[in-house]
Amino acid sequence: MATWRRSNARGFTLIEVLVAMTIVAVSLLAALRVAAQGTNYLGELRTRLFAGWVAADRLAEHHARGDWLPVGEQSGVQRQGDIDLGWSEQVSTTPNPTFRRVDVFVFVPAQPAHFLAHAVGFVTNPAGGGR
Repeated sequence: MATWRRSNARGFTLIEVLVAMTIVAVSLLAALRVAAQGTNYLGELRTRLFAGWVAADRLAEHHARGDWLPVGEQSGVQRQGDIDLGWSEQVSTTPNPTFRRVDVFVFVPAQPAHFLAHAVGFVTNPAGGGR
């Protein structure tokens, strides 16, 4: 018959070790999930940054050319980085007949209703003419 003796040695029981390992595993999984979400947000941030550049480029191009844009809407696609982004420009009149307001909206072509960037600028009529 076996007899059990109590030892004075200190240590962890199997249950304590298993509980500690479970806590560590859950913590690591939570950290991994946060890191994965950060990667997804980084892609979205990059796309929005490129969209802002497209909007600024459209306005800068009009200023550089000295364009006097007709009232209405025009659209197109521009490649920024490795992403094709759609843009839409809405040109409207202002109370001052020598100015026109230009609203530029940038979006992913597959989702034209979801704007990634919006920029507003004004163009002037170099001839100073009317509407």
